[in-house]
Amino acid sequence: MKKEYDDQLSPEVREKMKKNLVYIGIFSIIMLFAGFTSAYLVTMGDSFWLKQPLPWGFWASTAIIGISSLTFILAIKNIQKGNTKGLKIFMSLTVVLGLLFVYFQFKGYGQLIEKGIHPVNNHLIVTDGRYGDYYEIKYNDAFVEVDGNHYLWKGKEMSKAQMSQLQEFMGQFLNLADKKPFEITSYGKSFVLYFENTLVSNNAGVLTKSNGEELSFTDRLRLRDLAINVRDGRGDFFVKGDIGKDFNIYYKGKALEYKNRTLLFQGKKLSSYLQLKATETSDTASSFLYIITFLHLLHIFVAIIYLLRVTIYSFSGRFTPENHISLKTGAIFWHFLGLLWLYLLLFLLFIH
Repeated sequence: MKKEYDDQLSPEVREKMKKNLVYIGIFSIIMLFAGFTSAYLVTMGDSFWLKQPLPWGFWASTAIIGISSLTFILAIKNIQKGNTKGLKIFMSLTVVLGLLFVYFQFKGYGQLIEKGIHPVNNHLIVTDGRYGDYYEIKYNDAFVEVDGNHYLWKGKEMSKAQMSQLQEFMGQFLNLADKKPFEITSYGKSFVLYFENTLVSNNAGVLTKSNGEELSFTDRLRLRDLAINVRDGRGDFFVKGDIGKDFNIYYKGKALEYKNRTLLFQGKKLSSYLQLKATETSDTASSFLYIITFLHLLHIFVAIIYLLRVTIYSFSGRFTPENHISLKTGAIFWHFLGLLWLYLLLFLLFIH
């Protein structure tokens, strides 16, 4: 019934109707992303906010989606000239480029995760198992120290070999059971633990304080958390690298400084309240980054399914110079997604 009705309409009317449906969809998507980007700005407000460079995977995907728009234009120009061979080639290229866009988007997500930037359950500052809060580690004749995400020994950053030894030693405390002692195979040779400034002894796998009291489950839990941080090469920040160089933490639009394991705002140490707030603050900025970009990626997935459909139609000879409305409407939506990604990239570049 619908097909008979469509056949009664002129090609111009059918094209206008389909384009209007696409424009309605585009308007809805614009409103959706306008809401998310506005929420980003409002949430940023006077919160502690992480800013770091965008991964190169996002830049690669930007170039790819730009080229895919060009191949889509060339596909339409070829069918308008009656060149079905050119249509098949350029539509196939458009699909391949769309899939490459998806690939490099996930590549970008992987690069973020490698930097310690996860979509959920992440904080800006390490709290659980933070080195020095309860435990310190003595390596040979000197204590290990932490500065940012660097582990130091005798004032110098530990070498890869030393860091590997430290991680191997702390790896003994990764497996935690409520009523079972740690399975300790090496203790006291090169590394020993200090709990609240007192030496921890190892008695047949049972760690005890200087008064002979066994470490409680809570204390062992804190040790396990420290072992996780050491394993991941994490010191004071979840994001890998150096603050001020590889990433920044902002407050009220201004970058915080970091000195002696303390955050400074405009050269002054943060108040106790703000210090506590900073340690409790989740990395909302990165969560927004993941949400916004992945939401765009979902629309790309839908568009690629449509691209596959019209590409199959291209090979079946369904399109002619006089009838290729589906190509035109698909191109409008694909170009829009490309421009939307460019806007999101620039938004995140200058705001994030």
